[in-house]
Parts: sequence; structure tokens; C-alpha cells
Amino acid sequence: MKKLNTLITDLKPVKIVGNENITVTDVVCDSRQATAGAMFIAVRGVAVDAHKFIDKTIEQGATAIVCETLPGQLSAGVTYVVVENSTIALAMIANRWYDCPSEKLRLVGVTGTNGKTTTATLLYRLAQELGYKAGLLSTVRNMVDRKEYEAKQTTPDHLTLNRLLHEMVEAGCEYAFMEVSSHACVQHRIDGLKFAGAIFTNLTRDHLDFHKTVDNYIAAKKMFFDSLPADAFALVNSDDKVGDVMLQNTAASRHHYSLHTLADFNCKVLEDRIDGMSLLMNGKELEVQFVGRFNAYNLTCVYGAAILLGLPADEVLVAMSRLQPVDGRFQTFKSKHGYTAIVDYAHTPDALVNVLSTIAEVLNGKGRIITVCGCGGDRDAGKRPIMAREAAMRSHQVILTSDNPRTEDPEKILLDMEQGLDDDLHRKTLKVTDRREAIRLACKLAQPGDVVLVAGKGHEPYQEVNGVRHHFDDREEIMKAIE
Repeated sequence: MKKLNTLITDLKPVKIVGNENITVTDVVCDSRQATAGAMFIAVRGVAVDAHKFIDKTIEQGATAIVCETLPGQLSAGVTYVVVENSTIALAMIANRWYDCPSEKLRLVGVTGTNGKTTTATLLYRLAQELGYKAGLLSTVRNMVDRKEYEAKQTTPDHLTLNRLLHEMVEAGCEYAFMEVSSHACVQHRIDGLKFAGAIFTNLTRDHLDFHKTVDNYIAAKKMFFDSLPADAFALVNSDDKVGDVMLQNTAASRHHYSLHTLADFNCKVLEDRIDGMSLLMNGKELEVQFVGRFNAYNLTCVYGAAILLGLPADEVLVAMSRLQPVDGRFQTFKSKHGYTAIVDYAHTPDALVNVLSTIAEVLNGKGRIITVCGCGGDRDAGKRPIMAREAAMRSHQVILTSDNPRTEDPEKILLDMEQGLDDDLHRKTLKVTDRREAIRLACKLAQPGDVVLVAGKGHEPYQEVNGVRHHFDDREEIMKAIE
């Protein structure tokens, strides 16, 4: 429990009606969770305006209301705090409710189109390898030291995010690493948090169903860097032209990593194999259990961030050699019939190109690439023909299939993808709507030395059809198919 005037310390209320000194027993933004003595924060969402539920929460016992406009009739014994933006207020209040947990951790955020999950997860595992307690907030899972929680969003909602950070503090964690999505920036989910560092991986077309334009997408990512304090670090990929855009207005110290240009942290791929790579990291040789240049980028920014956090370079390199790939990110399966199957989360054109280019480099013309891919429903339809074209151009055989159609007709999604294929690309493309059958067919077509890539869903253990999630795991389906 906390006093209301303590919870609103960081706000600049437009008006307060009622007693500021009341005790708040809980903070909620879901009207269904309001109980006696609770504070209800009425947020204007995309689909629902929670202001219409204010009276309901008061009936359930809420005694403090944070809102942008006062209801027509005020209730006796209830304190109303009027703010300009209740979403920002929610972030600030959530931070205070959980005792400002990010100030007691060394919190590092990772943003970008591709590589967020791998980078954040590897930093978490690296800290654990070096003997530190750490937390992780990612698309795949949330970890409080070694205790796992289900991840429902790339970046959790305001209250869940601060609660998990608070639990990390209580568990004795020194570090925390989290993915920072563009949605989270725009929706102010990270407002009020104190970051020790921020990482930018890259930026390519994604989430245009939400942001509408690439410029808006870039601006959303940049909000994160613009908000960093002077004692934080900002580490960006200098091989991506958007990297320096992120640094334009930041107060944080500025650092770069690169595979191609002189930077604070440099990496060169000495050898790329299907089971790992040999790297030259800032002049020191390193063997890792990762494949592909995109992973070389991920590992370079992991190394850079670790050094910027003050961890000893030699110990970091030794620990990095022991790290293993993240679930569903270039995860390999060997068939007794001599081919290799790979599951990867690649669900953007750029990510798909990276994975297919990596496979082609490793095969060096000594095997075929058979790709299974689709596109999610209710998302950016503009990337569908691009995805199909990139897959067909870089594979010997492509099987277009259903991804997470959500509320869309999967056949319609596949037709959209086919628009990116000319006659030549069409001739090496098959269409199998059932994803399980598509994976089975790909494995049947594979010969010794070939690689089957199943792209798009990666770690996800479900397929969402007509708004309902059914159990479906690409990794399980591959294991069945190769047996």
C-alpha cells in the first residue's frame, strides 16, 4: 500500500479533486481488476476508452481515479487526478508503485527490427555465465534470475514490466536486459525507467500496419535513445544507415559496432560453418556456436555492451564461446538421411534474406535450399510479395504456407505472396496451405547435403487461426518429419 500523493510524485496533474493523502491498496488499468481501495488509471486505448468504465470501478471499491477528463458526475469519497496523458501517468505510477526498480538494476534495452531477442538473451546468459544474477524480458520468455515467466508481448505492459523488474531486484539481480519494441516506445511503456544502456541492431521494413510509414517507425525507435540519461551508453550498428540517426539527440555516451567499418567494437568472420563460426573480435580470435553474419553482428554488440557495462574483456570472450543459439533462431536439426533442417523466426524480408544468404554461403553450392515460409495475417500486407520473391530468388524450392493467419483467410495471404513471383520464380514454388503438410513435404524433397529452412514462427509453440491459438511448434513438426 502507498499514499496517493507519493504515487503521483512524477506527474503534473491538471487538476486534483478530493483527498491526496488517501491510501492506495492496488494500481490497475483493467476495470475488471479494481477492488476496494484501488487506484484505476483510465487509458484511452486503440479499441477501447477506459474512461467509460470509471463508474464501474468505483462500484467495485476503487477510491482513486486517474483520468484525462472527469466523468459527468463525481462520487463522494473518491479522489480524481486529471492528467494530460493517462498512458504516461500509468508508466510513472507503475514505476512508483514498485519502488522505482530500474534504478536498482543496470538495465539495458535492445531495439531494432531483427536481433533483439538474440541480443538480449545472450546478454542475460553471458551475465549468468560470469556469475552474476540477471533478469530478461524478451519475446520468447521472461526470466527473473533462473525463474521463468511466460512472455505475452515483446515488451510487457507498464504494470507487468515494473513488477518483473521489482521481482528481479528482490531476487538479487544486478543486471536486466530487455527488448524494447517500437510499440512500447510509442505507447510509453518504458517511460519512467532508468536505463544504463541502449542497443540499436538494425532497421528494415516491419510493423507498418501500426506505424504506417518507415519514418514513423524510425521515430518510434529514436524516442528510446532520445530519453536516455547522460550516464547511460548508446551502442549502435554503424553498418546500418539508421544507426547514427538514433544518436542524433541522445545525451548518452555514443558507441558503434561494425563488421565493415572502423568502430569501437569490430568483428571479422574468419570461417563460417553449419555448426559455428571463427571470429576476430577486436583483434582476438573467438570460436562460437553460431552461424551467419547476422549472428556475428549480434555477438559483436553483445561483446560491446558487456565491455561498456565494465565486464572484463577476456572473461567475456571465454563466456561467449560457451553460449548457445536462442530457441527458434537458426536452430538446426540433423536428419539421419543426410540433410539439415533449420527453424528460424525470420518474418521480415531482411531477416529472410540474411538467413538464406548465410545458408548459401555455408553450402557453397554443395547442396540445395528448400524453404518453407508464409506471412502473418492482420499485419503489414505490403511485405507479403516481397517475402515470397526473396525466398524464391534465394532457394532451389519454395513452399508457401500458412503462418499465423489470425483472422484472415490463409488462402488470401498466399495469393498476396504470389504477386511477388514472376513466371520463372513461380515454377519452383509450391503452395501448401497446411503448415504441417508443408514441412513434411519439404523434408520428403530433401536429399543428402540439402538444407530445409522453416521460417517465420521460430520459437512460437502455437498457430493462431480465426483468432484462436492452437498448439503448433515448427521444431516438433521437423523432429517428426525427419524421423
